[in-house]
Amino acid sequence: MTRRVIEIVPYQERWASEFRSIGAVLRAALGDLALRIDHIGSTSVPGLGAKDVVDVQVTVAAIRPAEPLIAAFQVAGYQHRPGRCEDHRPLGDLGLPEEWQKLYFRESDGARRTHIHVREAGRANQRYALLFRDFLRNHGLAAAGYEQAKRALARLHPDDIDAYLEVKDPICDLVMAGAELWAVATAWQPGLLDA
Repeated sequence: MTRRVIEIVPYQERWASEFRSIGAVLRAALGDLALRIDHIGSTSVPGLGAKDVVDVQVTVAAIRPAEPLIAAFQVAGYQHRPGRCEDHRPLGDLGLPEEWQKLYFRESDGARRTHIHVREAGRANQRYALLFRDFLRNHGLAAAGYEQAKRALARLHPDDIDAYLEVKDPICDLVMAGAELWAVATAWQPGLLDA
């Protein structure tokens, strides 16, 4: 597999429509297996520069057994990546390890670059992705600071995704500290699903 250079590009209006197309394909292939299909990550935040990768979260009732999900994603044109089965766990998290487990899928060769995270409803990692997105959508200053940090990391580690993530993950946790306060103040709940 070819290592890609990490590049943060300006926000692209097309990311929202690309997600809608991806979401429609996933909804058709997954049917009732998918409780929610959401556009997450930086490309889901209007105005936020990002890597040109559409991140999708598919919420399911359970990730085990995995075989029916893997088969449905293959129908949709996505490949299971078994080596990425756990999300970053924030420092100080005292929850069970299961709260951070997931299934991970990528696009087929030559298709639009897409990262699909399949997480169980109600788990910490499922909530984290949605709250993080909604907080940045509502707080331009936090989104701008996050983008600035990602741009600096891409300049410092353009071809080392491990080093990039080693610094980015704790930055995300700092953003989440503010997001958690906002969630309490606004009685935040995940909104309508995206697809």
